[in-house]
Amino acid sequence: MTAIHAAGLRKSYGEKQVLDGIDLRIPEASVFALLGPNGAGKTTTVQILSTLISADGGEARVAGHDLTRQADDVRRSIGVTGQFAAVDGLLTAEENLLLMADLHHLGRAEGRRRAADLLARFDLAAEAKKTAATFSGGMRRKLDLAMTLVGDPRIIFLDEPTTGLDPRSRRMLWELIRGLVEDRGITIFLTTQYLEEADQLADRIAVLNGGRIVAEGTAEELKRRIPGSHIRLRFATEGQLDAAAAVFDVAQSDPENLALNVPGDGSPATVRAVLDLLESAGVEAESLTVHTPDLDDVFLALTETHEPAAA
Repeated sequence: MTAIHAAGLRKSYGEKQVLDGIDLRIPEASVFALLGPNGAGKTTTVQILSTLISADGGEARVAGHDLTRQADDVRRSIGVTGQFAAVDGLLTAEENLLLMADLHHLGRAEGRRRAADLLARFDLAAEAKKTAATFSGGMRRKLDLAMTLVGDPRIIFLDEPTTGLDPRSRRMLWELIRGLVEDRGITIFLTTQYLEEADQLADRIAVLNGGRIVAEGTAEELKRRIPGSHIRLRFATEGQLDAAAAVFDVAQSDPENLALNVPGDGSPATVRAVLDLLESAGVEAESLTVHTPDLDDVFLALTETHEPAAA
């Protein structure tokens, strides 16, 4: 089942084209990450899909509902968490959740039940009666995400949710996000500038630049698109290194470390082919490691040659 399906979304502000016909297909119960430099159109995409603003062109269905004709149904199916926690610092954690329950027109008893359940689920029960102003950034983020869940959404848009958090709080939030997908089948649409975050969480990643999707795939698929992948072989002696170097047409020798770098994508088939060639030459490697570009390399390679659009 598809949670979000968009085709040809376009958006301009005056003469600045922010989105230039993007297509998306995001399965249910998955994490989709949208990457891009500042001004690429990430937040604009979230605002369109969450009905906060309208697109200039294209069409989309969110949770099975047409974005334009069934906007109210879309809103009932989604939750949105922005870059900054939207909690009321003067209210307690429990009061923030009960306020959301009232906004969703839940009955008093049901609202209290959901608030208690979310406080327990997010490990905030001990802080239920404390005002949010006393919370750390990580705790405020947890409460913000809990508030998003009061309406029991099928899809949650997280627009740079860990901005400003320390590494410990960021990893805590990652665990909560994974739990929402695995335990409750919620679909997460994530925008982030933390590439490690996308690598850790996302089932699929799209790179948005210049108003267009310039690449999409799993983290590993995107990494394999960037030159620089190689298989590093280490040998016991210099003679074995020289013999191995003679086997491959293109390889970089590292005599100081008795190593040979052979270009390759690191797939099982490629590794097997490399080992077969060595065996046929009577050479045995002492160790083998696969090196691939990381998402930082992917991001830079896919965005440095494009002019970013205004956000």
